[in-house]
Amino acid sequence: MQRIRLRYTKRGRLRFTSHRDFQRAFERALRRAEVPMAYSAGFTPHPKVSYANAAPTGTGSEAEYLEIALTATRDPERLRALLDESMPTGLDIVEAVESRTSGLADRLTASVWELRLDGVPQEDVRRAVDAFNAAETVEVQRLMKNGVRTFDARSAVVGLEIRDLAETQSPQADRPTDQPCAILRLVVRHVTPAVRPDDVLSGLRAVADLAPPVPAAVTRLAQGLFDEETGTVTDPLAPDREAAEAHSTAEPTAAATASA
Repeated sequence: MQRIRLRYTKRGRLRFTSHRDFQRAFERALRRAEVPMAYSAGFTPHPKVSYANAAPTGTGSEAEYLEIALTATRDPERLRALLDESMPTGLDIVEAVESRTSGLADRLTASVWELRLDGVPQEDVRRAVDAFNAAETVEVQRLMKNGVRTFDARSAVVGLEIRDLAETQSPQADRPTDQPCAILRLVVRHVTPAVRPDDVLSGLRAVADLAPPVPAAVTRLAQGLFDEETGTVTDPLAPDREAAEAHSTAEPTAAATASA
């Protein structure tokens, strides 16, 4: 059984698709592309697809991940292209690698988010960010299945800074506007309960009364392991890529040794 790991995006208006909507679209794409999927056992078999840490509805993303199991071997790049052609524009399959290491979900321990705050002067945002970063704890509330829960939004945040508009990677940054605007870069650990970008915005409101006049445009730029030394989030597919390269290098060597 071959396993393929995929990275996909949620762009533009498709950021409003729910995770369930994406699942339906992806399973249709699997059928259109005639992917030889492995299926679960039982009375109602399902294609073996493992989704990892999906972004909330309404947020864009450049770094969503899943893994599929196949009953026949396929070239990862060819498979990616076929699936991408079968998906709606905005839900783009942008990378595929063969799974050669264990624990993709275990390597998704942190995310990098970009938050675009339209209608807010940068000076106000900078004061709020400084107050948030200086606080030991920032309690926020969120409505969950069992009611309203209060938790600390500060401890999971390992980086929060204001960025220049020229540095933004969000597509919304290109839209013309004569209103003030600020861009935040947020690095947050994946903890329980999960601290989401809207929780950090609630924290900014709590510590500095920062309340953007329109909802923030939020995009996940990356997710992976958090590197304590560099303060960066690493590519979770890099180990599989490196293992594939090592395997392809070893094959010609083994063949040459055998022929000799």
